Amino acid sequence: MNPKVDAMISKASQWQQEFTELRNIILDCGLTEDFKWGQPCYTLNGRNIVLIHGFKEYCALLFFKGALLSNADGLLIQQTENVQAARQARFTDVEQIKTQRNNIKACIFEAIEIEKAGLKVALKKTEDFDVPEELQVKLDALPALKMAFEALTPGRQRAYLFHFSQPKQAKTREARVEKYIPQILSGKGIND
Repeated sequence: MNPKVDAMISKASQWQQEFTELRNIILDCGLTEDFKWGQPCYTLNGRNIVLIHGFKEYCALLFFKGALLSNADGLLIQQTENVQAARQARFTDVEQIKTQRNNIKACIFEAIEIEKAGLKVALKKTEDFDVPEELQVKLDALPALKMAFEALTPGRQRAYLFHFSQPKQAKTREARVEKYIPQILSGKGIND
């Protein structure tokens, strides 16, 4: 047991019982407890398997390679359409966790086997994502912008593509593209 996890759970204003129950289930599966990104993280030979985290409305287990899990019991969900590899199991009370104990353990053991086998989630490449028309027009009109966008890391490119694609109205998409042109030209990502 990692003392940082003890401290995090003891200070939690919400989900203390749930975190403790999830922790006990995971530790019973033979994983190593670590503390990463401010959350309890459980690893096998230094490789991340599952993470416990809390939100306002629920607490959850995040399986790093959850997309590879069979999910026969339907416990896991994809948080958003843009999440490629991870899957979450969400809980709203400790009784729900106790009821799902066997399903949770089955997911953990399956995740362990996936890691031991060295399986990897086939992630979409940046070029597989659609470029919003409003951005494409600017890239075609401004060669410097196109060069700067292509010089960004794939993760920064994807962040821009997601952000520019979200609005339903074309004028909002266009306004977003305009707003971030200086940042793209300076080689910065959306959150830099």
